Amino acid sequence: MQIIKVIALVLVSLLWLAGASAQDPNADAAVSSGEYHAIDAMRRGEPLTSEPSAAPMARVENTDRRRQRAWPEQPPTIPHSIDGYQLDRNANRCLLCHARANAETFQAPMVSVTHFMDRDGQVLAQVSPRRFFCTQCHVVQTDARVLVDNTFTDVDALLQVSKEP
Repeated sequence: MQIIKVIALVLVSLLWLAGASAQDPNADAAVSSGEYHAIDAMRRGEPLTSEPSAAPMARVENTDRRRQRAWPEQPPTIPHSIDGYQLDRNANRCLLCHARANAETFQAPMVSVTHFMDRDGQVLAQVSPRRFFCTQCHVVQTDARVLVDNTFTDVDALLQVSKEP
C-alpha cells in the first residue's frame, strides 16, 4: 500500500514538472508599453490614461439596387438607409412602400407572400405579427472595413466550380 502511494506521488510530481517546463518562460514577464499598443484592439493604441475618440460610423449604402443573394433562402438586404424609420409594435414604416397595396406606386419590391402566413401556414390579410419587425432578418449594408478575412463562397460559385472538368 505504501509503495502505491509513493508511485502515485512520483507520477503527480512528474506531471507537474512536465506541465511547468512546457510553459513559456516569459509568460509572466510584464508587457512593455510598445507591445501593449500592438495587442490592444479595443483602445486602438490609446494609452489607458486618455479617453479615445469614437471610431467613425460606417456609412449606410444608399444605392436602391437589389443585391445578389449569397445562399438560398437568404433574406434580401435593405439597399437604402432606414434611419428615422419607426419600427415598433405600433407602426412599421417599411410597409409604407413595401406593402402589397403600395409596392407598385413606390416601385418597391412587395413583401414576400411568406410574410402573410402564420405558423400554421394559414394565409392572413395583413403581415403576420411574426414577420412585422423587418430588421430581425433584413439588414442595411455599410461601407465598414472588413475586420476578419472572409473565405465564404456563395452557392453559385460552388456550383460553377463543380461543373468545370
